[in-house]
Amino acid sequence: MTRRISKDTVLCMSLSGRPGNFGTRFQNHLYEALELDFIYKAFTTRDLPAAIGGVRALSIRGCAVSMPFKEACIPLLDGLAPSAEAIQSVNTVVNTDGVLIGHNTDYGAVRELLQRHGVSPDTPFAARGSGGMGKAVVSALRDAGFRDGIVVARNERTGRALAEVCGYRWQPELGEARPAMLVNITPVGMAGGREAEELAFPAEAIEASRVCFDVVALPVETPLIRAARAAGKTVITGGEVVVLQAVQQFILYTGVTPDAGRIAEAAAAALG
Repeated sequence: MTRRISKDTVLCMSLSGRPGNFGTRFQNHLYEALELDFIYKAFTTRDLPAAIGGVRALSIRGCAVSMPFKEACIPLLDGLAPSAEAIQSVNTVVNTDGVLIGHNTDYGAVRELLQRHGVSPDTPFAARGSGGMGKAVVSALRDAGFRDGIVVARNERTGRALAEVCGYRWQPELGEARPAMLVNITPVGMAGGREAEELAFPAEAIEASRVCFDVVALPVETPLIRAARAAGKTVITGGEVVVLQAVQQFILYTGVTPDAGRIAEAAAAALG
C-alpha cells in the first residue's frame, strides 16, 4: 500500500550530530504496519535553539535527541519528565499543543536489559563514558542496585561529577582494574567514526570479565561485542538498547503500544 502524506500527517523527527537511519526505518515501519498517519525524518543541526523552536512552531509531535544535544536541549524545553529530571539528560521531546517536555527512554531500556540478561546487582562494573548517554546508563545501574562501579572518563570534570552523584569511583583510564562487567558508553566502535575498529576496553579486561555491554548500535556487532562473543562472555548490545528505547518513544508519540511481533519486524527492518 502506498502511503499518502497530507496536511494532517503528523511529523516526528530526530536531532543528532551524526544522523543514522535506525529511527527513521523503525518508526516509519510501525507507522505503516499500524496504519498511522505519521511520518518520521532524521535531521542534524548547527543551530539547536532554532531547531527546537521549529519543533514547537511547526507542531512537530516528537523529537528524538542524540549526541551532542542530550543536555544542551534542556534549557530550551518547558519541562522534564521524571526520567529526564533525575539524570538531567534528554533523548526524547514530546510536543503537546506547543508545550515541550523532555523524557529519557534510554534509562528505562538499560534497566530492563540488565534484568532480562540476569545481571546481578552484585556485579562490579566499569562504565566508559560520561556524556548524556553516560548519565542514563550509570544512573540506571545505580538505581538497579549496582554498588561497586567505576566511571572511566578522560574528561575529569564530567567523569568525576557523574561518579560522585551516583556513588561510584572515577578514573581517567581503566588501568589495572578488571571488573566483572564492562560497559561502553562512548562512540568507540561506531561505524563511520575515527575509532570504528578499536576496542573500547583492553583485550585483557574483556577476557577477565563476565559481561560486556556496548551501547553503540551501529553496527550491533562492534569490536567489543565481537571480542566478547569470541571469549564466551554474556553480551548486551546497543541494538537491544536502541530497540527498547525506540518502542517507548513510539508509544509517547502515538499513544499506541505495538505487540511483540510488530516490534520484532520493525527491529529487523531497521537493523537489517
